[in-house]
Amino acid sequence: MTKICVDCRYIGPRPSGIGKVQQALADYLPVLAPDVNFIFLKRADAPARLSAAGNVREIVVHAAANSPATMWWLTRKAPLEDVDLFHATFNIMPAGLAMPCVTTVHDIMWLTNPDWCKARFSRSLERRFYRHGINRALRSAAAITTVSEASKQELLHWNPDLAGRVHAALLGVAGEYRPVANAAEKLAGLGLPAGQRIVLTVGQYVPYKNHEGALRVFAEACSNRTDTSLVFVQRLSRNAEDLRRLAANLGIADRVHFLEAVDDAQLVALYAAADCLLHPSFCEGFGLPLLEAMACGCPVVASDHSAMPEVLGGAGLLAPVHDTRAMSQALRRVLDEPNLAEHMRNAGPARAAEFSWQRFAAQNLEVYRHVLAL
Repeated sequence: MTKICVDCRYIGPRPSGIGKVQQALADYLPVLAPDVNFIFLKRADAPARLSAAGNVREIVVHAAANSPATMWWLTRKAPLEDVDLFHATFNIMPAGLAMPCVTTVHDIMWLTNPDWCKARFSRSLERRFYRHGINRALRSAAAITTVSEASKQELLHWNPDLAGRVHAALLGVAGEYRPVANAAEKLAGLGLPAGQRIVLTVGQYVPYKNHEGALRVFAEACSNRTDTSLVFVQRLSRNAEDLRRLAANLGIADRVHFLEAVDDAQLVALYAAADCLLHPSFCEGFGLPLLEAMACGCPVVASDHSAMPEVLGGAGLLAPVHDTRAMSQALRRVLDEPNLAEHMRNAGPARAAEFSWQRFAAQNLEVYRHVLAL
């Protein structure tokens, strides 16, 4: 039988969008392709089983996903000798693969706007690392998948020679993301002030998420709204104090709250209880929080850039990312116009229902079969 290896090493204790992408592949690929044997690479602290399917073998790799060991020596870290196709799922293509490789390039910010990216070490060093891995994928991968039509077009604009090798497979949303009753009651343990309206911002604290912009938009839209709080759900970095200082300078520190980690049930309750998701990112390969918020009936205000208009599909409000006044006006509309907010709460779940993790996995499987001519 054909053997396909999928790198699933973002699935672990810390939530991430790429981890959800990989879990969807682990959930659906084995069922969609019973004629294929799958190998899932996983990290040591991943769940005991990523899939219960009989056509799956799981291998622990003792190397970080984005590491020199993955970039240059993965074939020494994992037994890939008899694999027919390898799926590199997080932008970089490992060296030395003897089989065809499909690489998922979620975005090319490390090529176009490296200052938007989080650097664990030297930004210059990391830029060289990611440029190397992404450019190898663009040059040598048998096929490139990406997660939105906007990202596909950006890749083609960056390198027109990719035409015919780039395929868009749009992400999905899990069934637990839905409107829920008594959502506010389920947030009691998070330490949020009772009786406050909530503007929510979700995503890790990295430059492209523009959390500083979210603070400025909230300050302009809600300076006199003592009944409204801005709640960040983010993985705080060591520079998070910069946000706290900015909130203090803007005079809103007492109405800004940071939640470093919440579980899925709490995140669903936050989306359902919030009056709006404010998402002023400079760029998104897809933008899962937008889709999750819509699925839970939460109105969305987002940047009119990259994949965000594509994901919202008219079910949310868009504003130019660098126009604080326009975005604050959009946020005020959601907070001040009950009919508009109710329309968005109804339109969001309908829009989210158009996206499917199973279809996402099926589209990736179609690319695998194309590459292998199965």
